[in-house]
Amino acid sequence: MSLQESSMYPVNFQINGERKTIRARGADTLLYVLRDGLGLTGSKSGCDNGDCGACTILVNDIPMKACLILAVEAEGQHITTIEGLKHSPVQQAFVQKQAFQCGYCTPGFIMNCHGLANLHPNANEEMVQLWLESNICRCTSYIEIHGVMKTIFAFDSRIEPKSFGD
Repeated sequence: MSLQESSMYPVNFQINGERKTIRARGADTLLYVLRDGLGLTGSKSGCDNGDCGACTILVNDIPMKACLILAVEAEGQHITTIEGLKHSPVQQAFVQKQAFQCGYCTPGFIMNCHGLANLHPNANEEMVQLWLESNICRCTSYIEIHGVMKTIFAFDSRIEPKSFGD
């Protein structure tokens, strides 16, 4: 066994509803393993220090930045990536409101919004604004993204609130 192979650790977790076991080095981020090890490229590498939110995933239904999580910390966790949402109401609202330009940040925003909708289905506009601050859009689609949140949380009285359970 080589030195590199001996520094690999088995990590068992559930990803998008499927049980997986991967081998990762102690320093591998979950983002690296998702993208390069499992081919789940929806989570993006933007800043690699937790500022931009492009890598946002759900860990046990809570939005987390995959660039800040070591792969070995995923042991036993339930992880959802953008690929695991399968046309959720949040994704549909992003399309309906055209809340994207280049699309690079969109998966992170969708995951963050999905997490907020699940954890705080009656969030007010102040809470929504606070949550949106954890993601960055370089193309400045903030007005459209805020429009999505108005749709989801029914701040816009013309649109019925959506249901976000599993």
